[in-house]
Amino acid sequence: MGSVRALVCPPPFLPERDMPDLTGKITLVTGGNTGIGYQTVKQLLLKNATVYLAARTPERAAAAIAQLERETKRTAVFLQLDLADLRSVRKAAEAFLAQEARLDILFNNAGVMNCPPEKVTAQNHDLQFGTNVIGHFFLTELLIPALTKSFEATQVPARVLTTSSIGHQLAPGNGIDFVSLKGGPERDAWLKTTGSGLAGSWRLYGESKMGNVFMSNYFAAKYAGVLVSCAVHPGPIKSELGRDSPMYLRAVSTLLFYPAPMGAYTQLWGATVATPAEINGQFLVPFGKVGKADARAADAAVQERVIAYIREQVEGF
Repeated sequence: MGSVRALVCPPPFLPERDMPDLTGKITLVTGGNTGIGYQTVKQLLLKNATVYLAARTPERAAAAIAQLERETKRTAVFLQLDLADLRSVRKAAEAFLAQEARLDILFNNAGVMNCPPEKVTAQNHDLQFGTNVIGHFFLTELLIPALTKSFEATQVPARVLTTSSIGHQLAPGNGIDFVSLKGGPERDAWLKTTGSGLAGSWRLYGESKMGNVFMSNYFAAKYAGVLVSCAVHPGPIKSELGRDSPMYLRAVSTLLFYPAPMGAYTQLWGATVATPAEINGQFLVPFGKVGKADARAADAAVQERVIAYIREQVEGF
């Protein structure tokens, strides 16, 4: 059904037609071996960018890079990255910085959804918040020198696109229920009363996607003029992201959602076509336009608390 809608009402932005040549641009895509990330890498390669494909598993990354070579006649560079382990995040950032002086476009694209609520990261953070938010925040912070070098070299702001979701509206309360974010007795009690089952998984996913908006807004304000930072809702897309969802939800997505290539459209539009003034600090929506996030995402006090919390979690890594 989504494929039919795309044919009947094609989106105004088509990467093959509308993206400029990206020769000389250095880009990095997390989760680039599958789904929306794979399609993002593909379009960047077709436009001659240098692309670092960041993924957790070397074997899956190698298979994706080989397939991309067949499809584009160009080669992506593998960067090993496990966003659920802060030690891996630092190692990946250091490996990138050892190879490149600058970074022009960073796609904080990887993510997990609907994981069993009891799952946690290597550092005992909720798996969804730890992967989607803390890992990406830490990676972006570590890559600020390369993003700054991009601006210094080109006098054009570098760009950071962070994948959020319309699912940020599912976040509980004021957007972040802090007791749910890290393993321990308090979180265990929260899981029993509020966060169990599928409903709890959706709440945790929602606050991770709300966290993505907060972190994107933070970088947009702190580094205004040097880089452009925006959060992206890619749309209802068929991808592997829903692999932990119940079978009936996966069946619905297969029937109704848009094909995977379209999931890359909005972030590619923000990364290559939209003007800095148009999108910095904004929430991008399908397919290539500025929308509005949930009103709670504009709460400066909650955002400040979220950023302070993340900084505490990454200290020492």
